[in-house]
Amino acid sequence: MIETERLILRGWRDEDHAPFAAMGRSLAVMEHLGDLQTDEQVAQAIARQQDFHASLGHCFWAIERRADGAFLGFCGLKPGTAGPIDGEVEIGWRLREDAWGRGYAREAAEASIAWGWANLDTPKIMAITTPANTASWGLMIRLGMTRRTDLDFGHPQFEPGHRLYEHITYEIARPAK
Repeated sequence: MIETERLILRGWRDEDHAPFAAMGRSLAVMEHLGDLQTDEQVAQAIARQQDFHASLGHCFWAIERRADGAFLGFCGLKPGTAGPIDGEVEIGWRLREDAWGRGYAREAAEASIAWGWANLDTPKIMAITTPANTASWGLMIRLGMTRRTDLDFGHPQFEPGHRLYEHITYEIARPAK
């Protein structure tokens, strides 16, 4: 568990399914991620994160707001699985729409990166998104990540020409000691 001023990043619980499923059915939340998700896909996504947490000690953790215990989404680190980040440490986040613009994603991402440097033997942490997802790559820049145009790629989950096919890549290097 990671605690910040306003957030708790923690393992997934059964009660996270319903609010996470609601996020997966939001056109706004899923705009840059893919099709709306079924309950089965949500359950599979949660199970993948639980498996990562059990085997690696980290995952895209559930985000809970400290003030009221509300589930806000996820943020954390997991093994990358697509294109140039396959096998690299990937940071990712997804928040429910009413949590956007409040600094929660940045707070959670900064805590996740700090956790990664303290607990993982990795020279870098990477992130991907679509070029149209300006909020996501804007956060990557604010986190100190650098665009790696040489690692941009076509995401294998989508067909060439699909609006989500093109992906851009960012990375942040471990700070010097």
